[in-house]
Parts: sequence; C-alpha cells; structure tokens
Amino acid sequence: MRFSLIPFLLLVVPLAEIAAFVVIGGQIGVWATLGMVLLTAIIGSFLLRWQGVGLFNRINTEIRGNRVPGRELVHGVMILVAGVLLLTPGFVTDSLGFLLFVPAIRDLVWRSVKDRIVVQTMSSGFGPAAGQRQSGDGVVDLDEDEFQRNPDPSSPWSDEDERLSGPGKRGGGSSNGL
Repeated sequence: MRFSLIPFLLLVVPLAEIAAFVVIGGQIGVWATLGMVLLTAIIGSFLLRWQGVGLFNRINTEIRGNRVPGRELVHGVMILVAGVLLLTPGFVTDSLGFLLFVPAIRDLVWRSVKDRIVVQTMSSGFGPAAGQRQSGDGVVDLDEDEFQRNPDPSSPWSDEDERLSGPGKRGGGSSNGL
C-alpha cells in the first residue's frame, strides 16, 4: 500500500500547532502569543506583496526575452504557498512559510523538482500562426489567400467609395467631405 503524505500532514500539522501554542503560550502568555500570530500574518501579507511584484517583473522579463519562465513560475507557486502558510494561524505553518520566502530555499526546492516538472507553452495569439512568415519588426506577412476584406457594408472599417463602386474601383472622393 502506497503511503500518502497529505493525510499524514493533515493529522500531524494541527497537532504540532496545538503543542506549539501550549508551550509558547505557557512561556510568554496568551495575549503575547496571539499578538505574535497576528504579527506574523501581517508580515506575511507584506512579504507576499513585495516578493510577488518582484516575481511578476521577472516573469515579464523572461517572456519578453522569448524564454519560458519555468523557474519563476515554480517560485511563484512557492511564494503563494508561503503566503497561505503565513496567513494560517500557527507557529509551525509560519515557520514553513517564512522558509519559503527565502530565495535560497526556493532554489533548493527548484533544483530538486525541476527534472520532474514540464512547462508547456502555447501560442498567445500575438505571434505568427503556423505557415505564416514574420518579419524582424513583428509584422506578420500574409499570403494573398490568407487575407480577405470584410464583406459587411455596415462595418465602420469598410470604405464607403469601395462599397459604392466595388473593390479596386476607387471613386472620386469621400462623400462626407473628409
């Protein structure tokens, strides 16, 4: 029978949190213990915002450099988990959350899981589709059979003269005086 870690953690972590509350509360008092839990939640929310914005900027840099931001995405998941752990009341979860905010710890986790993670990319609709050529300045060059005019005469993008005289038969000028 395969050992599953999640049911084990669901049992062990709350018991460890209760034990930590009892021991720490017995040493420093109930109000100081509750104050520490509240303080770690506030610090965690600031750390989540600060590191999240920095990570978002690094992901943008990787994407703009046409690189897959695999490491940054995994770091983002770890920062999200760290924020959830810090917002969860308790000293054990706070300790784990603060550890995940340390970049060296995240890099250690990344090195241990990167061979088992596959990051797949897909077209965002902004690059050229299959079979289309793209020039160096980001302009997609369409072949003649890949382009057609909008046949809707009520479209604001259709030329009034072209609607009146047909495609390729330009009239004298615009009828609205512009």
